[in-house]
Amino acid sequence: MENKKIEPKTLPGFMELLPSDQVEFNSIKEKIQKSYEKFGFLPLDTPIIESSEVLLAKAGGETEKQIYRFTKGESDLSLRFDLTVPLAKFVAQKYGELSFPFKRYQIGKVYRGEKAQAGRYREFYQCDIDIIGDGSLSTMYDAELPNVIYETFKALGFENFTICINNRKILNGVFASQNLSQKSVEILRIIDKIEKIGKENVVKELEELNIENEKINKIISFIEIDGTSNEKIEALKNLGITENLFIEGVKELEEVINELKIYDVPEKNFKIDLTIARGLDYYTGTVYETFLDDYKSLRQCMFRWKI
Repeated sequence: MENKKIEPKTLPGFMELLPSDQVEFNSIKEKIQKSYEKFGFLPLDTPIIESSEVLLAKAGGETEKQIYRFTKGESDLSLRFDLTVPLAKFVAQKYGELSFPFKRYQIGKVYRGEKAQAGRYREFYQCDIDIIGDGSLSTMYDAELPNVIYETFKALGFENFTICINNRKILNGVFASQNLSQKSVEILRIIDKIEKIGKENVVKELEELNIENEKINKIISFIEIDGTSNEKIEALKNLGITENLFIEGVKELEEVINELKIYDVPEKNFKIDLTIARGLDYYTGTVYETFLDDYKSLRQCMFRWKI
């Protein structure tokens, strides 16, 4: 029997760099790490393989479909799809040994079985920072993270970038005021795609959820509120929405914007963007997404999740 010739090739969606490129990559990673440590974040490393029960506890929909899942003996295992769920497991296990607020960073590979295409890999690095509180946390920490983002991008040599800020409570409060709370997760995931698919397709997908046109128009009018950060805050207050969740979200967002100014983050580098939602269910408060103004197709997501 002839031996079959095997062609050496890397799987689609996985990246291997030449040594010269790897040196550059390592330099970038080191700058990010030093920036995180400058703000008092501590390093953490979690396993790449976790129990599927743990990883799927907060996953659903498209996320669950993308998880690399397999069995070994009687064990049901999965490759981590982000660094946040493993962090939650770590904090739950080590709760009695940690000091709060617990500030951690992790830079590591994650895996998602999605269609490989330009800018979308199946194996890629995430550079996470999280602040975990034992109970409530001051919005001071919500404002600290955009400050970290600002300093990190400056350390990487970028000048033209915009940190987009929103609060999930505001969004969920708007949906509650329209009696759409049961569809809030689906609506958030659709809104979060508006930059990619455009307004018309967002409206079309909302219609497919059997949402009345009047409510769709109110949702679109809400996310299209324009002006400076202060003008958007005032516009939100003037909507007349009485849902406590909405009022709390607006208050938190206003506090974050005011504290960002105290941190001396230039106003040209941040703005309120009511379309920023983040698709996963575990985002509950302030959310961020940073765009490189000269490279719109590239973006760096940074967020804080309260436990």
